[in-house]
Formats: sequence, C-alpha cells, structure tokens
Amino acid sequence: MTPHRHPDLLVGLEKSDDAAVYRLNAEQAIIQTVDFFPPIVDDPYTYGAVAAANAMSDVYAMGGRVLVALNVAGFPKQFPRSVIGRIFQGGADKVAEAGAVMAGGHTVTDTEPKYGLCVTGIVHPARVMVKGGLAPGHRLFLTKPLGTGVIATAAKGGRAAEVHVKEAAQSMVRLNRGAAAVLQELGVRGCTDVTGFGFLGHASEMVRASGCGIRVAAEAVPLLPGAVEYAEGGFFAGGLGRNRDFVKGLAERGALGLAVAATAPTVVADLLFDSETSGGLLFSVAPDRAGEVATRFANRGEAVWEIGEVIPEVAIWIQ
Repeated sequence: MTPHRHPDLLVGLEKSDDAAVYRLNAEQAIIQTVDFFPPIVDDPYTYGAVAAANAMSDVYAMGGRVLVALNVAGFPKQFPRSVIGRIFQGGADKVAEAGAVMAGGHTVTDTEPKYGLCVTGIVHPARVMVKGGLAPGHRLFLTKPLGTGVIATAAKGGRAAEVHVKEAAQSMVRLNRGAAAVLQELGVRGCTDVTGFGFLGHASEMVRASGCGIRVAAEAVPLLPGAVEYAEGGFFAGGLGRNRDFVKGLAERGALGLAVAATAPTVVADLLFDSETSGGLLFSVAPDRAGEVATRFANRGEAVWEIGEVIPEVAIWIQ
C-alpha cells in the first residue's frame, strides 16, 4: 500500500508509529488509533476494561489526551447478550475514567468474540511523542511490570494462582493517562507502549526509528508477581516465538545489533520477548531531567522504573 502524504499528516503509515497524528491548526492535532482482540481474561467486564485501556494506550504513547471512543466488536450469533453487555460496560467505564466520551461503534457477527475501540485523542503538534525520539545519553524508563502474557497463558490452562491473575488484571486495566501527563511535563519525545510485540519488539522499533540503541539492565526490569514462575514452567503463547524471530531476523539482516549477556537470566530474556497486553510506556529522558522522574511519578501516584540508557549504536544490549 502506498502511504498517503499530506503536510498536516504528522505521523502516518510511512513512520509505523503507535497512532496516526493529523494537525488541525498550530495548537491542535488529532490522534487516531484502533485496537481490538479476543478475550484475554475470563471475566467479561474485566475483558472490556482491559481492551479499552489497551486501545487508549496508543493515544497516551503519543502524548495525547483521549477525547472520544467507538466500540469495535464481533461476537458469535448465539453469544449471550448479558455477557456482551458486561464487556461493553467494562469498556465504557474505562473510557469514562479517561475523561472521554463513548459515542457509539459497530458490531459484526464473528466466530470468536473480539472487542476493542477506535479512539480519537488530541495533542499539541509540537509535543507529539514518537518511537523515533530516543537520543544517545538519555536514561530509559518503563511504567508497568512485564508478565501479563505468560500469566494470562497460565490462567487459560488453569495453572495460575488467583492472586497473580488479579494483579496482572489490575496492571492491564490501569490507564497510562497519568504517566503520559508526567512525560509531557518532562518534555519527553521518545516513547512507545509495550503491547503485542513485547518489550524487545517495540524497543527494536524505537531503535530503528531513532537511529540509536538501548542498553537494558535485566535485573532492573520490573516483573509481575508470578511471571518468573510461569515463564520457568513454559507458559508462553505463540507471540513469544514470533517476536523473537522478528527481532533476531532484524539482527541477522544487519538492521540492528542484538546481544544478551551470559549473566542475564534466560527466563528474563524470554519475558522481554513475550507479548504483553495493555503494558506500560517505554520512554527516555534527557539526563539533566532524569532525576525528576521518580518524584514526578510519585506525586501522581504512578509507578516507574529506570531500566537502562540510550546508546549511540543502533543496537539492543541486555546486560
């Protein structure tokens, strides 16, 4: 497909970012995105909330504020209406929490349930955050622990502890709204959210778009309770293999360097490749402002972890 080009299309297909950005005027640009997927948890209401939070995350990853959302759904013909109602309610409540408006949507008949949102947000044209905004010397941060993928897979097999499933769900329904606001205060320009391509899949996109790389301290990467246990048990879905093949394929073609230190636990390296749902924001901050990050996040009641640094080489080093 030939990408459309327009002077006001600030971020489009050719940039492969988290969402499209179209400038309306000197002070306003709209952010447009859509995301939906099959159930990842058993509870219908929680599923709707997770899918909504995940869809809106793309707006936050671009530095924006969510304005309006539309439901996008598909359900089997005989699917219980009461269950559909709970899914929609979970999504609607999460949109309301974002301070946005649920304005309608579209539903089709499908063999497998699917739900998500088409989301419109707004941002100042000069404050758009993009994957290509990393700069050498910047410090690297992450706002949510990893492990939702492996915990969800273990839960589907009835092998996950209830407390671990609950904590994973709480992480997935948590909006990146507050984190995005802090990033705007800090003047962040390099950012993405960690979702289906996994930490390293999305990190590789940032590296290639920015023309520089990252060095990650494996022991500093936050993990959800139970994630290591289930990873050691092999509770990985197909996303892990696809993400690993994608990143290693880039390395084999010389598109980026990739190295995992022998001292880095294998299980952590696997979790870095595994797919996430409604994960946190991965971003970099200039060194002269890195000291403010923890305080600003704490003041908003948000979590954040410093996990590494941006390096000049187009590479990913896991130490």
